[in-house]
Amino acid sequence: MPKGNPTPQTIASEKYQKKAGYMTKGFKIKREAAERFEKACEAAGVSQAAKITELMLAFAEEQEQKGLCNKQTKH
Repeated sequence: MPKGNPTPQTIASEKYQKKAGYMTKGFKIKREAAERFEKACEAAGVSQAAKITELMLAFAEEQEQKGLCNKQTKH
């Protein structure tokens, strides 16, 4: 649950995101890379989250095919 005094909308959003299997993934990245990625996504007409998801899944698939990790199943 959100900290502080969350609005009913915030609570509902968090409940939906948890049910749908969404999570927050935080990391630090150089400003130049982030800005270039943002511009590239805008130019391509895709959201940053969608492109990062695509890249993450492609990389995971590549590693799974090499046998370097096991495919994870949805819980």
